[in-house]
Amino acid sequence: METLSRKVSIVGCGNVGMRYAYSMVIKGLARELCLVDLHKEIAEGEAMDLADGGPLLSSVDVYPGDYQDTANSELVIITAGSGRKPGQSRMDLVKGNVEIIKSVIPKVLKYSPNAVILVVSNPVDILSYAAYKISGKPSGEIIGSGTLLDTTRLVNLLKGLFDVNLRSIYAQVLGEHGETAFPVWSKATVGGVPLEDAFKAFNHNVDYKAELERIFQEVKNRGKEIIKRKGETSYGIGLSMTRISKAVLKNEKSVLPVSVLLEDYHGVSDVYLSVPAIVGKKGIEKVLKVRFNDEEMKAFRHSAAEVKKVIKEIGF
Repeated sequence: METLSRKVSIVGCGNVGMRYAYSMVIKGLARELCLVDLHKEIAEGEAMDLADGGPLLSSVDVYPGDYQDTANSELVIITAGSGRKPGQSRMDLVKGNVEIIKSVIPKVLKYSPNAVILVVSNPVDILSYAAYKISGKPSGEIIGSGTLLDTTRLVNLLKGLFDVNLRSIYAQVLGEHGETAFPVWSKATVGGVPLEDAFKAFNHNVDYKAELERIFQEVKNRGKEIIKRKGETSYGIGLSMTRISKAVLKNEKSVLPVSVLLEDYHGVSDVYLSVPAIVGKKGIEKVLKVRFNDEEMKAFRHSAAEVKKVIKEIGF
């Protein structure tokens, strides 16, 4: 029987942080879950609400706290940050959230210097890079949630074209979690069959390339469409965070598309972008290099250039 000694702390108790906390409690992936928020009463209320369900589920000790209460965490999740306000530029948003990261990271490391840190706040690639530079930690211990959510959205939409279980579809979105993200169609398969061949088997009258373009545009617009209808997105990213956390806490060594520091990745270095990486107890154990086709390589380098441009503008 496995003994749980895992402690996870969440900095930021908004909708995203709490969807994650709820998922973690249901799955019983941690022994302790410490909630930290600038507004302490929110953290207290969320902890009380989650704790009330404890007797019905696995034994997870959920409690509110300050940074000292996060001491000895194995994993720290950072969801603290602001969403873009009407009239606010993307750069203003970046600068404001970088200041939050500058405030949070030293406090986290003071009490949990060995923790793996999962950055979820947006823009996640830039904030993950900022967290890495501020912390001084090995880059593998700073992970961005990256394009895992984009990837799950892509697989979910592809399911509509093939009458198979979701787990039989393999496809990834890589690069920036944002406007320059791109699908790696050349490696996508259905049950191990290349995507183009699967289209021939399931959709004889479908324009292959046009359909793929339509699907990826839906992936790119998915968040906006959800926000238009309900005001925010939180369930999908909360479950994505749980998946990454499981890989860390259970030392799974799972390959996931997450935001990592790149060093000479097809000639690209010193930037956080999503590529397939092995995730285990110490964070990122190995980055896997994808053999892109010409179109994908162009998209990858464009994504890197755009993220690097913002990193330079904010002074890192």
